[in-house]
Amino acid sequence: MTPHPTTRGGRAVQNDPQHSVTPFALFPTAPPSPVVRIVVVDDNPVVRAGLTALLSGREDITVVAEAADGREAYEAATRHRPDVILLDVRMPGVDGLSALPYLVPIAPVLMLTYSGEPDTVREALRGGADGYLVHGEFTTDQLAAAVRDTVRGVTHLTPTAASALLQELRDANAHVNGRPTPPLPPISEKVLSQMQPPVGQLPSDRSRFQLSAREAEIMNLIASGMTNQQIAAACFISEKTVKNHINRIFAKLHSSSRSEAAAKWLGTAPGSHRGVG
Repeated sequence: MTPHPTTRGGRAVQNDPQHSVTPFALFPTAPPSPVVRIVVVDDNPVVRAGLTALLSGREDITVVAEAADGREAYEAATRHRPDVILLDVRMPGVDGLSALPYLVPIAPVLMLTYSGEPDTVREALRGGADGYLVHGEFTTDQLAAAVRDTVRGVTHLTPTAASALLQELRDANAHVNGRPTPPLPPISEKVLSQMQPPVGQLPSDRSRFQLSAREAEIMNLIASGMTNQQIAAACFISEKTVKNHINRIFAKLHSSSRSEAAAKWLGTAPGSHRGVG
């Protein structure tokens, strides 16, 4: 049987072993990173357009829909089935908190709002929000990181939201212990910055520890019972950075454990009123 000819360079070539055509090998390549699909919900069209432009500029994030209130958010989420919903609180018609119970079963919800009132933050978190970001307390990169982490189940809280949550934990703990709890010291507005000025807002009985604002914030989180992973998520820093801060905190508080440091920080350690060193 005569083999069928093929052509090479414009001339016929027989398909014999010396001129057989061998397909080139296909080497497996790493699959591309999954794109996070989000719905942006805000009644302000300028805010929506800005968020869409900022986030859609990332290779792994795309805005699949925008909505101006909770009703539109539910319709968009039902239609597009996004990975994350960015939800404002105050909107005409159906507001964010009213829409939250209907959105949470569809996709993780990350609150993104100017509303930082403690009661609002607590209601949103109780309602199933996976994080709470207050405008002005995060950078664009931190927002993108929070969106990605929300898909993975990691919670992000900006300082205002973290402070509200901590106060609720303190109040709950006080109720169990049957004693009043003093207000939680305010967290610095510059909490997302890696370099912090010396602490100035803390009560005088804590200022003797000489903690920076960042260290004071992390010490509050430690005292509330948060793990290093939870602290890292709340502060937008790595766990390694959290550990470095904790080492410095322990040195300043002359403590060798989280419980000992927390006792001194909260003023429940024997002789804590006398200070350290």
